[in-house]
Amino acid sequence: MAEAATFAGLGLAPLRQEAAPLRRKIAATLRSLIETGALPAGTRLIEKELCAELAVSRTALREALRELESEGLLVAGARGLAVGGLSPAEAADIYAVRAALEGQVAEQFVARADAAALARLEAAADALRRAYEGGPIEPILAAKRDFYDCLCAGAANTVVPELLARLNSRISRLRVRSLADPGRSAASLAEIEALLAALWAGDAAAARAAAIRHVERAAAAALGAALPAP
Repeated sequence: MAEAATFAGLGLAPLRQEAAPLRRKIAATLRSLIETGALPAGTRLIEKELCAELAVSRTALREALRELESEGLLVAGARGLAVGGLSPAEAADIYAVRAALEGQVAEQFVARADAAALARLEAAADALRRAYEGGPIEPILAAKRDFYDCLCAGAANTVVPELLARLNSRISRLRVRSLADPGRSAASLAEIEALLAALWAGDAAAARAAAIRHVERAAAAALGAALPAP
């Protein structure tokens, strides 16, 4: 029989309960402003002003800011935290990693997805098509997140969604800029349709290739535009 662990003398102390839901709401609000370019690269975040605007405590705000800093969206400087920039080389590396991840889950989806997963992905694809028709960028990005969440779920891959979320946060400003071009928006949807066709056909190699091609073309479109200053 295993002996009971003794924790006395380890220096443990009562833990403070964190207002996680509020922290997440603050982080989500600021993340969205950064991703859409409302807070451009280089913008300094002044805690006093943010607390007043959001009507939150400085403690909750600082917890949210630390989260965004860990994601690479904020950088520390001599005058405090500011919105981070992205060099062309960094952006290219992010797109390359994203292509590898999305290609992997597309192939896994073919091997592992059941009928229910196929139905969920089809529903997410319908929502994505409607978002593309609607025009505004934010619903497109949200629908694409849902689509890839369904793809990862069907692939039974629990690691990739978090990685993709972090990567996409870093390049969302580029994605917004490229998708604002009607030509790129139409091409992006066509690439998604090619991926879906390969998934429905059960062709793992074609699905991987289509997923990678989609990211590579998105990278070419995004990196063709001027990047925010680092």
